[in-house]
Formats: sequence, C-alpha cells, structure tokens
Amino acid sequence: MAVKLTEFSDSLPQTDDFRSIVLKQTPLIDVRAPVEFAQGAFVSASNLPLMNDEERQKVGLCYKQHGNAAAVKLGHQLVNESVREPRVQAWSKFMEQHPEAMLYCFRGGMRSKIAQQWLADSGHDIVRLKGGYKAFRRYLIDFLEAFPNLLIQQDIQPLVLAGRTGSGKTLVIQQIEQAIDLEGIAHHRGSAFGRHATPQPTQINFENRLAMALMRFIENPTRHLVIEDEGRNIGSVSMSKPLFDALKSGQRIIVDTPLAERIQITFQEYVLEAQQEYPQITDWVEFMRAALSRIQKRLGGERYQRVLKQFEQAWDLQVRTGETYGHEAWIKTLLTEYYDPMYDYQMQKHTHSICFKGSREAVVEFLNTL
Repeated sequence: MAVKLTEFSDSLPQTDDFRSIVLKQTPLIDVRAPVEFAQGAFVSASNLPLMNDEERQKVGLCYKQHGNAAAVKLGHQLVNESVREPRVQAWSKFMEQHPEAMLYCFRGGMRSKIAQQWLADSGHDIVRLKGGYKAFRRYLIDFLEAFPNLLIQQDIQPLVLAGRTGSGKTLVIQQIEQAIDLEGIAHHRGSAFGRHATPQPTQINFENRLAMALMRFIENPTRHLVIEDEGRNIGSVSMSKPLFDALKSGQRIIVDTPLAERIQITFQEYVLEAQQEYPQITDWVEFMRAALSRIQKRLGGERYQRVLKQFEQAWDLQVRTGETYGHEAWIKTLLTEYYDPMYDYQMQKHTHSICFKGSREAVVEFLNTL
C-alpha cells in the first residue's frame, strides 16, 4: 500500500544547528519547487523537489479554495506511486553520494517530513532542518546584522584594499587567507563592464553566501579582515549600510601598479577571459557596446565616440586577423581619462588613513606578515 502524504512520524530527526551546517558546508536537499529554489537557496543545496512548479501551484490553489484536507488529497493524487518513485530515487542517490546530507522545505513542515519519511521507508535516514529554509535564512540575516559588533568584540580590524582600476586588487585578494572576495561572492567584477556571461546571484543568495563566508572567516584566529574597495552595490546586489560601513571603516592599503601593467591586467580579465565566457563571441561584443552606452553621459560625447571607435577598430582587427592587441587602445583611454580621474576624486573626497602602499607583490608580502 502506498504511503499517503499525511503518514509520517514526528520522531524523525531534525536539527537547527545552522552554524555547524555552515562551517562543515553540509550538503543539503531542497525539496521545495524549482520556482522557490530560484528565488533563494543555499550554496550547498541541490534542488530535488517533492513537487514541481505546476503540481505546487495546483495544490496551493486547491488549499485556498477548498482547505487543507482537499489540498493533501490532491497532492497525493499528483505525486502518486509512479511519480514518487523517481523522486525518492533521486534523493537516495544524493544521499549515497553525500551520506551527511540533510534536507529542508520552506518551513520544515509537511513537505520535508514527507520526503524524510519516504527516504526512511526506502532505508535512508536523513535529518531535516527544523524551521526549514525560513529559519536558516533568518539565522543568516541575524548574523549579518550582528557582524559589525562581532568585529569589535573579536578585535578584528578591517583593511580596505584600494588602488586604481586594473591595479590587480582582486589578484591580491586571491593570494591571502585573511580576505573576503566580495566580487567573487557577488559574481561581478565591480564596474560598468563587470557583468559575467552567467547571471549574478539573487539578492537573497548573495546575502546567504556573504553570511556564510563571513561566518567561516571569523572561525579562524585573525586580527584583520581584508576586503576590496567596493561600493555598497556590486552589480545588481548590495550590502546593508551598517555592514558596508563596518567593512569600509578600516585603514587603506594602496596597490600601486604602473599603467602598462594595469592595461595588461584589464585586457586579460575584461577581454581574453571575458570572451571565453560567452558561447558566441558576438554576445560579448554586444555586451561591451551596451556597457559603453551606459556610461556615455559620464564619458561625454567626444570621449564616448572616440572610445567606441577604438573598440570597433579593435573588434574589426580581431575579426580579420584573430589578433586581440587592438583592445589595449580603448582600455588605455578608459583607464586614463575616465577611471583615474574618478579614483582621484574619490580619494580626495573621502580621506582615509593609509597604512601601506606598494606593488602587488609588496602588498601581498605586507598582508601575509600581519
């Protein structure tokens, strides 16, 4: 006889030790519908739903019109034996690959209990998250809100890595342990041209990832937290003002890189690497044209036309010969005539104490001695 949707045991194990889940990066099964998962989830979670979007919508509508009993009955009809079996198999396969896995639904209620019971019936014991996604998400948000005070309590001093565009700040961040890569978490390079070919995380997912990264960071004994000099907004995602102010409150470390090297760093990242991200290189070209258009007013008419012409000439050269060096011309113009004046203005407007200035190599050495 098939197990009905309401036949589950309340004695099945559950946990709300979210800190341990973050620190161990425990694999999670998210049994919510795909549409819910897309709105917000956790880095270590895989979406293996109990009901798909259409089934969830039908059950939800039935619940509103006819009540809980009718909705449960409809759910049982939709997720019948033939539908249920491959979903249980998917959960079981995940558990075989990740024996320490846990599962959750939105509130830790019926959906996760059903999945947990069905797994138990198939010989796989799994722990579900008490309070589900909602409780875990609340835990992470509370941590982000408390983090500014945690910096003070644990005597962790923020250090802000500054420098002109193209100076290689991200390269420094990637070489030191006491750093948080905000651009990496946001999946954005932090400029008008910083979008990747694949989408940024949602605001919810950005906050979840940032909270987890910071939580793991403070577990390691350190007196400094190094971040790159970012704005509150990184592409389409943003930090809360209290958190942003706390992270940006520290002294500045300036990465001082010669222009020729800055051009090459920018060329490598925004041309060579960026072109590799796109299935069709023409998609990259259209993105770059759109990005230039977005800063047209700030560039001014004459400079915009000049940069655009340099870009089109570089692209034409690449199409005809396969050579990419032509892109260095428009990069140099943007760095010297657009980004450098903007950087100088910001440094004059917001005066901060500078504790070190040097080349990338010198900065890495300085930070590793702290």
